[in-house]
Amino acid sequence: MTEADTGTSGAVDTPITTIKSIDTGTDFLTAEIGADGVGVITFNRPERRNALNPAMYPGIHAALDAFAADSDVGCVMLTGAGSAFCAGGDVRDGSAQRSARRPSYEERVDQLSAWTSVVPRLAAHPQIVLAALPGPAVGAGMALALACDLRIAARSATLVPGWGKLALAGDFGGPWFLTRLLGPARALEWLVDGRSMPAEEALGAGLLNRISGDADLAADARSWAADIAAGPTLTWRYVKANVSNATRLDLADALPLEIANMVRSSSTHQHGEAVRAWAEKRTPKYR
Repeated sequence: MTEADTGTSGAVDTPITTIKSIDTGTDFLTAEIGADGVGVITFNRPERRNALNPAMYPGIHAALDAFAADSDVGCVMLTGAGSAFCAGGDVRDGSAQRSARRPSYEERVDQLSAWTSVVPRLAAHPQIVLAALPGPAVGAGMALALACDLRIAARSATLVPGWGKLALAGDFGGPWFLTRLLGPARALEWLVDGRSMPAEEALGAGLLNRISGDADLAADARSWAADIAAGPTLTWRYVKANVSNATRLDLADALPLEIANMVRSSSTHQHGEAVRAWAEKRTPKYR
């Protein structure tokens, strides 16, 4: 299978100008807005394969808030620095915590609930969120990728549940997303088996949308995100809502909401620009 088979675009040779940096409160996470309309959040612990640290979660919220409020942002991209996407929870940090006083059950539930609040924020974000996986996504890191709307991965990337090998049940919505995407029997089998799934297999299973050559992943992912950002982003919000409604409602209940979103999208200035561009036989300029 070639990159053309998976729909990825060619590499972008010119660097993207950053027009704004977002303060995440930690060096473990960076966030910026590019001139191409893409807001990028990067896990920035490459020496630890971008394992999650508690300091990252407020930064993710801060970045998503900033992107949602900025009209220059048309698409959000979540990625990892170095050769991994995210190795999941930091087991080494967890071991250090267990050597101190063990929190109560209620304290642990409250803590994990606060951390995992980033998952519905990603899933319900008004802009389309694209995960770009340069390498392995494990456990909670895989769950964060699955919480995004779209996923592109390097050909050498892998998806790994990871929880079972540590005698853990799973968190960050991982079991929920896998059940929705794979079906209950296949999700249960994989969560128990815990094997590493290659990118090609994950593409065929519907866990990934596209794969790219390792050297081309960054450019291909950015090009895809920029194409989304250059489109009718107000309409994409309604399209995203329609797809979300389809996963939780039957047809009779979803149709009225679909109709409402159709009428709303027809009232936007972006629809007007699309019609004018079609009549004038030119490319629409939404931004």
